[in-house]
Amino acid sequence: MASTRRKPRRRVWPKIRLLLLVGAVAAGATALYPVWRAANPEPTELTVRYRTDTPASTGAAKPWLEVFNTSEKTVSLSDVTLRYYFTADGASEYAFNCVQAAVDCSDISGTFDTPDSPTDTADRYLEIGFTADAGTLKPGANSRGIELQLYRVDHKDLEQSNDRSFDAEKTSYKESKLVTAYKRGTLVWGEEPDGNTKASTASAGASAASRPTVPAGVLFDNFHYRGPDDPALSRHGWLVRTSKGGPGIDDTWSAKGVSFPAEKDALGAQVLQLQATTDGTEAGTHQASLGSTGTEFREGTFAARIHFSDKPTSGDNGDHVNQTFYAIGGEGTKYSELDNEYMPNGGWGAPGPKLDTTSWYSYEKGDRVTSKLEESLQGWHTVMITVDDDVVTYLLDGKKLFSSSGKYAPRAGMSVNFNTWFVDLPFKGDRVWDMQVDWLYYNADDIVSAKDVGTEVKEFSDNGMNYFNTVPAS
Repeated sequence: MASTRRKPRRRVWPKIRLLLLVGAVAAGATALYPVWRAANPEPTELTVRYRTDTPASTGAAKPWLEVFNTSEKTVSLSDVTLRYYFTADGASEYAFNCVQAAVDCSDISGTFDTPDSPTDTADRYLEIGFTADAGTLKPGANSRGIELQLYRVDHKDLEQSNDRSFDAEKTSYKESKLVTAYKRGTLVWGEEPDGNTKASTASAGASAASRPTVPAGVLFDNFHYRGPDDPALSRHGWLVRTSKGGPGIDDTWSAKGVSFPAEKDALGAQVLQLQATTDGTEAGTHQASLGSTGTEFREGTFAARIHFSDKPTSGDNGDHVNQTFYAIGGEGTKYSELDNEYMPNGGWGAPGPKLDTTSWYSYEKGDRVTSKLEESLQGWHTVMITVDDDVVTYLLDGKKLFSSSGKYAPRAGMSVNFNTWFVDLPFKGDRVWDMQVDWLYYNADDIVSAKDVGTEVKEFSDNGMNYFNTVPAS
């Protein structure tokens, strides 16, 4: 009898055990992944290091920042923005300046805004951007130090103890994830105030690409400084005069009269103020002057928005005070000087108010040509000088006042200066005179209309480009 063989049973348990083992391993790996990732973080595109040297209560926050390219691709700094978070201490406007930077302060902008999710330690931030001329960072490269100042325009102290990005213990460069970095508007470093650390698009950061480019051969400054001893002031090529000599009352030039107060009518909410004071005696007189240390200014367009005063801020009127915007340089056969001098009460025997516009050939011989505008200029005005093919033209609010040419054209590079001084001291008693300057613009290559100057400087200031100088040094 034939026997019937039973079919062997399928061996299912080994396969099930294999699947269970794979599942267990996978589950274990999932559970261990956060631990592994913490020990082996994904490489970031950028890393920011920070240091400071200020106490919690101070006149200005002083964050120093460095940006490292920790990716494997070259990064254009113009694609990068940084945010430093703080808490506003009052109703005052805030300002910033760049003291020094390896990439050049002319290539750095700063604007203020409010985070999308404000917190008790971060209801404002300073956003730092870079121009195309700031260059690139190769893989592993470092921007090197960027020294900034952040302060209130009313010059009251800041309380940094509740500022998110401030860390008094970081007196040498250390990584700080409380300063965020963005590449083309996308978060690539740090932790935002709401705790977000993942790549996300920031609207303000993304707008960095819309910043105007810095034109070649142009100086712009809207005078965002803390005072006459602000290190950024000298770094940006300005000198507060304290030397002896004239004009006016000899040996009375003082830093006491140079300040940068808040001003609601100013383009950047802050102005240069030059204050001349006297009690009617030489010993009790102080005159004020700020001038450029460079002498690269000769041809092109000079422009400044200036507030002239017809009356003293305090004390009796009647002084022969001179409020001046001028350029001067060279000596001997190269001597050059172009003057705008406003005298509300006149001077040198001539009545006021008057604006003298003068082109000099020789100071020693008194060889000059001049014109007078005899009317009050109380208030804000755009004062301009253009030099084109040896023709010098003076303008006020876009209106031509006077032209000179030939030998009266500048023969050398000049410095740019603002002064407030007394022609003489006609009477006793305390009085104070103030002259204010909103901004200075100089273009070495073009003759620019008053309207176009106004458009340009507003665009610069609105985009946080408070200072830059691309004029070739003389």
